[in-house]
Parts: sequence; structure tokens; C-alpha cells
Amino acid sequence: MAIRPAILQKGDTIGVVTLGSPLEAEVIDANINFLKSMGFNVVLGQYVYVQNGFIAGTDQQRAMDLMRIFENNQVKMILPTRGGVGVAGIIPYLDYRFIQSHPKIISGYSDITVLLNALYQFSNLITFHSLMLIDFKPDTPAYSFNQFFSATSSLALYREIQNPPGLPLVSRVGGNVVGPIVGGNLTSLVDTLGTPFEIDTRGKILFLEDTHEPINTIYRYLNHLKLAGKFANCVGIIMGECTDCADAYGKSYQDLINEFVVPLGKPLMTNLASAHGQYKAAIPIGAMVNLNTFNNTLTVLEPTVSY
Repeated sequence: MAIRPAILQKGDTIGVVTLGSPLEAEVIDANINFLKSMGFNVVLGQYVYVQNGFIAGTDQQRAMDLMRIFENNQVKMILPTRGGVGVAGIIPYLDYRFIQSHPKIISGYSDITVLLNALYQFSNLITFHSLMLIDFKPDTPAYSFNQFFSATSSLALYREIQNPPGLPLVSRVGGNVVGPIVGGNLTSLVDTLGTPFEIDTRGKILFLEDTHEPINTIYRYLNHLKLAGKFANCVGIIMGECTDCADAYGKSYQDLINEFVVPLGKPLMTNLASAHGQYKAAIPIGAMVNLNTFNNTLTVLEPTVSY
């Protein structure tokens, strides 16, 4: 069983770090003020505001910032400012044994996917494919906040992950399977293949989503996962949204699911509200879930935080 971090409650301290690409200082400050208005205290990593081209500081600097937040006993949750690129650069410099013995909530998506799965694989820590600092603002849908807090601030034994009204989940291949859920951003996961940090899908339910990639590129990435054995090893597949992914050569994202993913023959659910879409489901990486595509349900089978 994976380690559950401590529950998040009003008045707790959140550590904000920039682990990939930089974010504008005015956005960081505005969203920190929004966090404070929700009743949380905030501490900042040393390199939160650093901008060095398309990454925020060196790999070692960003990794050191993350470790310092893990070392801070006052911090209950770690919130990256955004994803972008570069998160894979920090993962060789993390102390996974220390993190395992000092677990905290950590939430994010996009390129943060790499970190979420590494912390589950090497620290046995449940992490959250959910909101980042960039999402803590007044116009974020209530659905996304409800999903986030139901995962991080509730000890409910069972939590069914449902889409918002008007956005139905669609089950495409029948099955009823249980396993830890892993995955996230497809582009970021493919970058880890052939490294010591590549995703382990053995006996897992694999969740994938992406954004701003043409469909022929999405095909290339899916085929890479297939050749690497990641679909053969998993027990079920969940395809999230491919937000602003342009059709290519007359093929759409739905065509790709029909022609590539369905024939894999694994229990398959599609259209999950996720990450780069307007609405963001909270996916607890490493938690046990039940994917029942006969009933069209996705249920988290355990609390994902603890006292």
C-alpha cells in the first residue's frame, strides 16, 4: 500500500516552488494572495521567481528548492507554480528515501507528471494529478476545486471520480479491473522511456492526457509506449482530454482512440476531464482504483490522505 500524506486543512502551510518553466511574478503573487484568502499560509522556495530562458534556474537549484520544502516541517502541501518543461532534469537529484519518511501532499499536472510518478515509484508516495498554483484564481471552475479538496482534504473511503455535467465519461472497451493508477501527460511520460525513471505500468491502470500536439504526434507517442511494453503490462486504460490537439491528415483524437487504443483490448474509459482542459479531475497517482467500464465508473478505493 502506498503512503498517504497528511490531510490538508484550513490554516495549514503550503510550500510554493517552480520546478519546470518560469511563471510571471505578478501571476505568482496574485495566486498566492488567492491561496491566502482561502485560509492557507504560504512559504516560497528560493528560486520561485527565477527565469532562465524556458526553465526556472538550474536542475540542481530547482531540486534543492523542492528538497528544502520537503525538509520544512511546517509545510503540509507542495504546490508547483506551473509545469512547462524541465521537470525531468530535477528527478536524479532528489532524495527519495528522505521524501518517503517525510511525506507531503504534492499536486500538479503537465510536466509535473514526471515528478508525480517518480515520487510514487521511488518513495511509495501517493501524489495528485490535480491543481497547480496557476489554477488558484477566481475563475477556476468550482468542479476543479471540489475535486482537489475531495482528494486532499477528505478521508472518505470511496470516491467516485465523475465528470462535470454535460461532459460524459465514455467507456469503450468492457472490463472491471482494480489497480494503482499511474500516468498523466503523455508527452512528459514518453520523455522518461529508456531512463531509470520510466513509468512502471505493470498491473497498473494507465491514465493519459495531452495538449497542443497534432494528432500524428500523439500517435507517435502512443506507439512509443506500445513498443516499450507499457500497454501490454497495464490492466486498464483511461484516456483523458487532448486539449487543443489539432487534427492531422484528416484524423482526429477520437479517430486515434478508435483505431489505436480500442484494438489494444484493455478495459478503456475515455473523455475524462483532466489537466489541460477547463475542468480538472483529481487523480491520485499510486492509489488503488476500480475501473469498471461495464458500469462506466472510476472509483478511488481508499482514502488518499491520512491524519
